[in-house]
Amino acid sequence: MSQQLAYVIITPYSLSKSRTGGILSRLISRTGLDLAAMRMFAPGSELVKQYGETIVSAHDPQDRKIQDLLRQYVLHNLSPDSKTGRRRRVLMMLFSGDEAVRKVRSVVGNLSPDRSSGETIRDTYSDLIMDDDGQVRYFEPAVLAAPNANEAEKILKLWARYSDSDGGVLENVITYPSGKTGERTLVLIKPDNFRFPTGRPGNVVDFFSRTGLYIVGVKVLHMSVAQVVEFYGPVRETLRTKLKDGISERVKLLLEKELGFKIPAREQKALGDILGPLHGDYRFDNIVRFMSGRTPSECALGKDRHKPGSEKCIALVYEGINAVRKIRDVLGPTDPSKAPPGSIRREFGSNITVNAAHASDSVESAKREFAIVNVGENNFRQVIEEVYGKV
Repeated sequence: MSQQLAYVIITPYSLSKSRTGGILSRLISRTGLDLAAMRMFAPGSELVKQYGETIVSAHDPQDRKIQDLLRQYVLHNLSPDSKTGRRRRVLMMLFSGDEAVRKVRSVVGNLSPDRSSGETIRDTYSDLIMDDDGQVRYFEPAVLAAPNANEAEKILKLWARYSDSDGGVLENVITYPSGKTGERTLVLIKPDNFRFPTGRPGNVVDFFSRTGLYIVGVKVLHMSVAQVVEFYGPVRETLRTKLKDGISERVKLLLEKELGFKIPAREQKALGDILGPLHGDYRFDNIVRFMSGRTPSECALGKDRHKPGSEKCIALVYEGINAVRKIRDVLGPTDPSKAPPGSIRREFGSNITVNAAHASDSVESAKREFAIVNVGENNFRQVIEEVYGKV
């Protein structure tokens, strides 16, 4: 048993068909591995060429004809469009853990025209259709994955070298009708989806796919205390004022029961003025702990506030027409008990804090939040170099 890195590449076709969530669900829940990093790529011709050269391997259990098909597929479908020059979207995921490559490959499966079940990802999402003469009529592998640890290392090092030039938050990869323009919004899939290996993170992504929007950026994120405090900063003052009436009523009832006399309205208001901000700060600290794993008061040194937290999120940048509104509609209101059936927070949320996901409430908020979480930061390459050294 050994700690390994494994990768899965979601093809442009699978991305366009919004199959990302279903694929992610299977990989997390069926492998039990740690989702270590994710990154969007828009591969250039050189990366595709070099990757294509690695596809055919004597160590791959797939038939040589299948390997040749994969190589031709990569060269044709991952390269920039030959007519427009527009690059295609590709999503790469890294998984770490014991025997990661074997576990990932077993969930991905092999390619065969004779498959008869939906056991693996390729059973469900890929196509290999032959005619009566044994010639390939249609081929779509759905995902790409390494056959063994040595091949995985070679390919991961290759993609890491191009992860700055060809990866990050992608630009100019979406085509819009004449006169139409897109906007971008941020989604955080929150830590409550990662308590144990489950399909929930992928299920949440699957819900967002209803919007018809495009993923152009993605990052596995461990928010620091400082990031959470800045990210949710606008919420803090709201909590300090919004909760005054509620806390004053609760304290009034408790004191009247304990002391045996009525508290007048003026004194009740004074209690709210004193305790409301304190209660708001307490609630805010709970948000910070939920998102990062600890509160500001638990950071003994100032620099500890900036260290990556223990809790995991996935940050996604969605692009498309009316992206903010469409994402918010699918997400539902902050309180899951008030969210409509079929919304993410109704299906997956527990309470106002533990409510499955966050989404920007305006284009302006999205820009502020982009700057805080920095989805384009290349922790994908960092994860690879921590295992294999400089690439």
